[in-house]
Formats: sequence, structure tokens, C-alpha cells
Amino acid sequence: MNLVTTRTITATLTNDREGVVRELDSLGRSGSKIWNVARWTISRIWDHTGEIPDEGPLKSYMKTQGYWKDLNAQSSQAIVEELSGAFQSWFQQDDPDANPPGYRKHGDQRPRSTITFKEDGFKLDTKHQQVRLSKGKNLKDGWADFVLCEYDTGPDASLAGVEDVQQVRAVWADDHWELHFVCNVAINVPDPPGEKTAGVDLGICNTAVVSVGDETLLYPGNALKEDVHYFRQKEYDTEGENGPSQTAEWARAKKSRRQTHVLHAVSKDIVDQCAERGVGTIAVGHPKKIREDEDWGRHGNKRLHDWAFETLIEQVEYKAEERGIDVERVDESELATSISCCECGTKADSHRVERGLYVCSACGLVANSDLNAAENMRVTVTPNPSQDRSNGCLAQLSVRLFDKQTGRVAPQEQVRP
Repeated sequence: MNLVTTRTITATLTNDREGVVRELDSLGRSGSKIWNVARWTISRIWDHTGEIPDEGPLKSYMKTQGYWKDLNAQSSQAIVEELSGAFQSWFQQDDPDANPPGYRKHGDQRPRSTITFKEDGFKLDTKHQQVRLSKGKNLKDGWADFVLCEYDTGPDASLAGVEDVQQVRAVWADDHWELHFVCNVAINVPDPPGEKTAGVDLGICNTAVVSVGDETLLYPGNALKEDVHYFRQKEYDTEGENGPSQTAEWARAKKSRRQTHVLHAVSKDIVDQCAERGVGTIAVGHPKKIREDEDWGRHGNKRLHDWAFETLIEQVEYKAEERGIDVERVDESELATSISCCECGTKADSHRVERGLYVCSACGLVANSDLNAAENMRVTVTPNPSQDRSNGCLAQLSVRLFDKQTGRVAPQEQVRP
């Protein structure tokens, strides 16, 4: 079966010459200029009205500003959309210690922002591996209305068979420019590897626990927690008086990239392990209302903010899709999966006697609390599972760790020094 899905293909510049880099630098710094003007405009409106302006009125105002025409119109709009989304995300946190989006500056210099080129902002030539990126009116110099970029996607990807490239993004990656092609691609989806069901419980201390019934897998969150602690401290220690310093912005970006890599490695291993065990359906817990339910305290709210469960679920979904495995999201708030006994169904907060341990007073079940939750996910798809639910099975898990040296997930014994 063929399936059309969205993918981002990363490419390096092969004509990384001074002229091309200079022109991309100009676009990237213009993007930061537009961001800063829009950020100042939001601050002014906020001070006068007490409200943050919506995306629509902000775009209408910014179109009257001279900087707007530094970029293609759709590229300028994408900058405002990104800033508006960042403000919305900050506002929804409802965290008094969280800072709103700041200005983009390194001392007196503007950094290079990511520039997004939509349908009328680029022209792609896959035969010669070239793409033309439009400039705004202010940056055109008569004969060169665009930046001509030659690219290489590497041996593992190609744009030759891609019919629909939706966006091209010019991204500054610390010390060089690279291109990200967002496109629809057709993939051949195989038949499901089996008929089993796996339950997946996501968490902060443990990134994920997977139950296939007769076997359970634990993915500790040590690597993510260490990165959050280290880079957040770097960010706070170097915070500038008038917004994030260069080091603070570096720490923030570095933490985000490392988190994305770890989650990709974990989600890939989850899907691979499920496929090896003949799983045809994955039931994954979706704690979508957890940030709304209650105040978890200053420390707890920060941990919830850093918890990228939505990203991990999306990665599991598209990786499973490529293997022919269905993924069903289970609303944890409706099922009370963390306090319900997977054996008899009794619900009680007191069953979680201490961190990591679940003891049911009704049937005597002793289990790892995360595994108990994963089993509850599994029974939403397989109501009467026949697999072993003895205390020994539910209390002992196979640990799979992320190894920072290899950047991959492996069984615990294989990554010990």
C-alpha cells in the first residue's frame, strides 16, 4: 500500500561560496530585524492595552514597515507567525518564572534567523540540484532577484522523485547554512508485522515504558534530564540584562537539538522493538490535559514545560506508519491509567505506595507503576489479554538506555563502560 506523508529532507550547500553565503546572511539578518520590530510592536501594544495582539493585526501593521520588504512577502509572514506562536506558547504556560520571547540580538549584531520560503518564494530544479530562493524588494539588486543555491541531500535521501515540495527553509546551523525541504513523499507501507498490541506509557522520569504483555521495555529519561539541567543552568547563568545573551541562546538551541535527537532514537527503538515482537497496534497514552489539571508547583511546572510528549508521540506515529503499525492515542485523563489496577480495575491513589511501585489492595498485584499504566493502555485495544500478568512479569522490565557516545538506544548491559 502506498501512503503520502510529510517529510523534511535536509541538504547541504555545494556552492558554499562567499557570494551565496553573503546573500543568505543578508536574508537571515533581515529575518531577525523583522522579528525584533514585530517584538517591539507587541511590547508597545501590550503596555498600552494589556493585551497581546493577534497574528492578523500584527501582520497588517508590519506590512507598512520598511523592513517587511527585505524578504519575500510569505517569508516575512512566516517570521510573524513564528513570533505569534512563541508568545501563545509562553502565555499558555501560565508560569510566572517563564520569560516571554525576547529580541534576536548578539550584542550589537543581529543573528541569522531561519527563513521560510513558501510556494511563490522558491523554484526547484531537482535535475541539476538547484533551488532559487526569492529576495524581498529591498534586497534585489536589479539582475539578481533570487539566491541560487546548489544542494546535496546525501546518499540516504533524494528530491528526484518528490512531486510536492511545500516549503524550503534556509537554516543557520551554528557555522554554516543548510536547506530543509518540507515535502510530501509516497512511501510503500508493508503489511502489519503481527496482531499483538503494545501499550506505551510516557513520562518524565522514564521517557517511556512499553508492554507487549509477556515482555516489557523501560526507557529511562536520564539523558534528557541531564541535558535539561545542564543547559538550563548555562542559560540562566548567562542571561543578559536586555534579553538572552549569545551563550543563553546557544544553550537553548543546543538543548532543543539534543532533545530532538534523543526522542528520535527512542521512538525509533520503540517501533523497531514492537515490529520484532509482531505488534500490529500500539496504544500510547496521551496526557494532553496534564498541564491544565492542576498546579504542580514551581519545580513541577518547569518539568512539565520541558516534557515533549507530543513530539515523541508524533515521532512514534510516523515511524510506526512506515512499518504498517497502527497507533491509537489513549486519553489518560478519562481512564485514570496511573491509579487503575491493570489486573482487576480497582482505582485508588493509595495504590501508588512510593515512586515506581504500584500495589493493589484489592487483588494484591505488585507492579512497576509505569508498567501498570502501559498495561492499562494495552487493554483499551485488547480488552481480555491472555498474557502473563504475574507479579514477577509486571515488576521486572528490560532496560534500554540512550548511549550519548553512539547516539543510539541499546540494552542496558551493552552500554555499560
